[in-house]
Amino acid sequence: MAASSALRLILGSSSASRRQILSEMGYKFTLLSVDIDEKAIRKENPEELVVALAHAKADAILEKMQKNGMMKEIVDSQETTLMITADQVVIHDGVIREKPSTPEEARKFIKGYSESHAATIGSVLITNVKTGARREGWDKAEIEEGNVFYVAGGLLVEHPLTSPLVEAIVGTIDSVMGLP
Repeated sequence: MAASSALRLILGSSSASRRQILSEMGYKFTLLSVDIDEKAIRKENPEELVVALAHAKADAILEKMQKNGMMKEIVDSQETTLMITADQVVIHDGVIREKPSTPEEARKFIKGYSESHAATIGSVLITNVKTGARREGWDKAEIEEGNVFYVAGGLLVEHPLTSPLVEAIVGTIDSVMGLP
């Protein structure tokens, strides 16, 4: 009789929202993240951009795992180890918005959301750490907001001060939060 294979999850993200989503779904996971130069990766198409960023994060985490010896442990294990990396941008007035660089830019973003609707484009990449196989996808959620007076994090629609002002979301709240 063959031994059953356990599943190990790695969340390759420093996002509190992504941690919250997986935790609320009941998953146990190891948290690993890296800082990459996201501005060095450019694509005009937001769907291509978020997927490319998720791949870059996965590549950097795998390299980090190789350097710290974690890959040997995984290869020697009977567990299936899946790594989840993701990225998200906001599209507002046809412009891709990533993390604001300054407080002034964050205020400009927030003010703009009260003037016209925005959409989030998020990607999820699942990497089988042992085999290297990858599956990717992206999702879009549109947000139509009324007068937004306070939004933490640039577009945190799940915040109790913001969520009552959201008129409609076409898609899921998990997509808006960054892990569809």
